[in-house]
Amino acid sequence: MAMANNKTQCFKCNKEKITYPCEGCSQRFCFVDLAEHKQLLHDELHIITNGYNEFKQRINERKQNPHNHPLIEQINQWERNSIGKIQQKAQEYRESVVKSSETCINGIEMKFNDVSEQIQLLQKENEFNEINLNYLRNQLKEITEELNNPPNISIEQNPRSFINDISTILSKKPKLNKWKQNAITVAGGNGEGQKSNQINKPVGIFIDKNKNIFIADYSNHRIVEWKYNTKQGQTIAGGNGKGNRMNQLNGPTDMITDQQNHSIIIADYGNRRLIQWLNQKQQILIHNIDCCRLAMDKHGFLYVSDVVKNEVRRWKMGEYNNEGIVVAGGNGKGNQLNQLNTPTFMFVDEDQSVYVSDCNNHRVMKWRKDSKEGAIVAGGNDKGGNLNQFSQPQGVIVDDLGQIYVADCLNHRIMRWCEGKEDGEVVVGGNVKGNQSNQLNCPHGLSFDDEANLYVADCSNHRIQKFEIVL
Repeated sequence: MAMANNKTQCFKCNKEKITYPCEGCSQRFCFVDLAEHKQLLHDELHIITNGYNEFKQRINERKQNPHNHPLIEQINQWERNSIGKIQQKAQEYRESVVKSSETCINGIEMKFNDVSEQIQLLQKENEFNEINLNYLRNQLKEITEELNNPPNISIEQNPRSFINDISTILSKKPKLNKWKQNAITVAGGNGEGQKSNQINKPVGIFIDKNKNIFIADYSNHRIVEWKYNTKQGQTIAGGNGKGNRMNQLNGPTDMITDQQNHSIIIADYGNRRLIQWLNQKQQILIHNIDCCRLAMDKHGFLYVSDVVKNEVRRWKMGEYNNEGIVVAGGNGKGNQLNQLNTPTFMFVDEDQSVYVSDCNNHRVMKWRKDSKEGAIVAGGNDKGGNLNQFSQPQGVIVDDLGQIYVADCLNHRIMRWCEGKEDGEVVVGGNVKGNQSNQLNCPHGLSFDDEANLYVADCSNHRIQKFEIVL
C-alpha cells in the first residue's frame, strides 16, 4: 500500500514538503522556513515595541518639560526682538526729549536774560512805576510756567503697536462666508444726481465701526458721509462744483478717513493731487500725481496707485516732501511680473504685502515687501467672463484667511479667490448688468463692516449695495 502524499509547496523555498500554515499571512511553510518566518515576525514585533517605547518616552519628556515645545523658542525669539525694539525706541525718545528740553531751556534762558537786563536797567536808573513792576511780575510768571510745563514736550500714547504682535492659532478648515443674493440699497439709489439723497458714480467707499458710509462721489466732485440707516448723505469735502480751488475737488476716486481728528485724505484724481481736509481746512500733500486709489497699512504708511506711471508708491505719514518709495510696478506699462497696466484699488496686509488690481491686465497681483516683482494671485488669463478670468478688476480686499475678494467690474460681479487656486467663485452679482437687487452695474469699491456684511459701490447704478451675511 502506497504512503499518502500530504506534501505541498513551501511558500518560501518552493519545494514540495510537509508544510504548516501561518494564520497571519495565510501562507504555508516547511518546518525550517516556518521557524525562520516566525523569527522574522518576532524581530518585527521587537522593532515595533521599541518604537512604542521610544514614543512613550517622548510623551513623558513632553509632560515633564512642556516648555521644550518647538514654538516656545519662536516665542522667546519674538520676546527678545520686541524687547530690543522697545529699548531702541526708548533710547530714541530719550534723546529726542533731551534735545527738545535743551532747546526749550535755551529759549527760556534767553527770555530770562532779557528780563534780567531790564531789571538791572531799572535799578540803575532808579526810575520805575507800577506798570513796570506788573510787566516784570507777569514775565516772571510766564517763564516760570514755561519752565514747569514745556509746551513742546509731551508724551502721546499711540494705539498702533510698533512691535509685531503674534498669536497662537489652531489650524482648521476656513469657513467660506455666504451672502444673501438680494442686496439692500443703503446709499443713493435715487437716480443719477447731486441732491443729498443721490450720488453720481460712486467709486471708493469706507464703512466705519458705526456702519456709517464714506463715499468718493466721483461725478459730483465731493466726499459724502451717509450716516447709518438714514435716507440722505452729508457732504464733508468738496461739493463746491468741479474745480481746482482749495475748497473744490475734481473727480475724487478714493479717500482715507481719520474720524478721531476729522481728517480726510483724498485722491483728487482730476486735479492730480493728494489733498487733506482737516476740520474744513485744506492742505495739498502731494502735487502732480495721477493718484487713482489709496490704502494705508497698520504702521501708518500711505500707499498711492498711479495710473500713468503704472506703479504704487508708499509714503510715511506726514513725510510727503519726498518722492516716496516704489513698492509695486514702476517698470513701465506692461504685463510682465515686474510691470502693471493701470493699477487701481489696493489692499495691504499685515506683512506689508501689496495686493493690486492690475486693471487692464485683468489680474490681481501680490507684491511682497521689498520684492522686485509680483505674483499673479487672481485672474491673469486674459479678459473674459470665465471663473478664471476678469474684465477690468477694481476693488480688492483680502480677509484674515487670505481669501481675495475682487469687484469684477465689466462682468458685474464680486468674486472670491483663494490664493493658489486656478479659479475663483462668484459670491454676489454675476446676473448680467442690471439695476435689480441681485444685479450690479460696473462695481468698484468694496468694504466689509464688523459683522462681515459686504458693501459694494455699484458705480453705474449710482448706489451703495449692502449684501447681508448668511449666518
